[in-house]
Amino acid sequence: MNHHTHAVAPRTVQIGLIGFVMITSAALLSIRTFPTEALLGWQSVVFNIAAIVMFLLPAAFVAAELASGWPGEGGVYEWVKQAFGERWGFTAVWIQWFQMTIGFIGILAFIAAALAYIFDPGLAGSKFFVFIVIVVVWWGATFANLRGLKVYERLTIWFAAVGTYLPFVALVIGATIYLASGHHPQIPLTPPSWQSLMPNFGSANNLVLLVTFVFFYIGIEVTAAHVNNMKRPTRNYPIAILVVSVIMAIISISGALIIAWLVPAKSMSLNAGVMQAFATIVGPSAAWIVPTVGILIVIGAVGEVIAWVLGPVRGLSVTAHHGSLPPMMQKTNKQGMPVGLLIAQAILVTFWGLVFLFWPGNLNASFWALFALTTTVYIVMYFLMYAAVIKLRHSQPDTVRKFRIPGGKVGVWIVAGWGLIGMIFVFLIALLPPSQVAENATPFEIFMIAGTIIVTAVPLIVYQFRRPSWRPIKADPATPPVSSTATAQLPIAVPTESLEKIS
Repeated sequence: MNHHTHAVAPRTVQIGLIGFVMITSAALLSIRTFPTEALLGWQSVVFNIAAIVMFLLPAAFVAAELASGWPGEGGVYEWVKQAFGERWGFTAVWIQWFQMTIGFIGILAFIAAALAYIFDPGLAGSKFFVFIVIVVVWWGATFANLRGLKVYERLTIWFAAVGTYLPFVALVIGATIYLASGHHPQIPLTPPSWQSLMPNFGSANNLVLLVTFVFFYIGIEVTAAHVNNMKRPTRNYPIAILVVSVIMAIISISGALIIAWLVPAKSMSLNAGVMQAFATIVGPSAAWIVPTVGILIVIGAVGEVIAWVLGPVRGLSVTAHHGSLPPMMQKTNKQGMPVGLLIAQAILVTFWGLVFLFWPGNLNASFWALFALTTTVYIVMYFLMYAAVIKLRHSQPDTVRKFRIPGGKVGVWIVAGWGLIGMIFVFLIALLPPSQVAENATPFEIFMIAGTIIVTAVPLIVYQFRRPSWRPIKADPATPPVSSTATAQLPIAVPTESLEKIS
């Protein structure tokens, strides 16, 4: 057995602390959320802080403890399995994967809208055009991933650097020069009063907006599926997660304020707000910069798609090789890619694209329905994750954890309990229909509740009816079941831009 382990170990690419922080932040961050946040002006600061306190902090602390104590293959699958058994571990990672197939429709639709803005703005309102882009981009990213991990890694890092970091740095520098040269900002550079910072959380619309801010930060735990690729993971992973959390908070808050300073709220486009900001900075004399920035943003979004296509499948492939999914879903190609799961995933994304296409009502209504269902489904996984950290503190207190939530068992109950309360609150708010579908409130709520129940029930049913023949004959539980995907994996973001077209 030891010889077998050493046979695959040299092929594993190790990632250092700084590298892991960089690729994790690149995958989780997106400048496309800035215009949505900027509409709120200085109130966006409080919305961001509320989302950080309600979600990001407890999720980051819980993920850090669980990954440093149980750094096995599959991330949340391993944690929940340790706490509640393989059935619930499979359910948790299945939900983590499945919600992405719904939620990524939002980013794919954004890519379509950005392309339309650059080349033909009239196409932005065409559902059919959006559907074509969804299919072409996702299947293209799937075939790119099937070519192997080297292609996957190169494309993801390159696209994220060019499409996320470059335009953000340019935005900061350009805004600084623009404002320092005497131009007046659209909102005050400093908050005029404490009252101007405080949203009215008694308003249903503001509560729904809070859900979108929480969703911008969702996904911090997904990188744990790749913890075995880190150097000194039990030490470096918790540090990386906490550093990335700080980076995300700073960039989200500062990016929203920059757009709010440069672009009038009344004329701001939720899809093209970043390009409007650059148009303000450069003026008519350098107008060519604006579509160039749009292309860079599209590149960043496509890079995120490429990363996501393979990411969540990794955790699911671990369960498949433990016998939770049929042999067809265990197949890999010559490059070691999980071809069965990747093709099934692409078919599923195409199905959600059809739901998007044929959903009654305008584009915004179908956009929001899929986004909200993604939120409620993913929250079920967080229920399991928070419950797992509490259970494991009691059932496996002596397991070495290089990072522990402070305060002993009481501290774990407070942090995870606060996370659970936050998720319950967000779940209930997500059931509120937005103004675009208010006239059809009851069908919307039925769709949400029934969809969440069905999506959660499917993995339980699959697991219940699994067959002994599904377990690979040569499965070795002591060895990572998918050695090919244990090489250079990049952390993947949960879509954090699912409300660009909702105001």
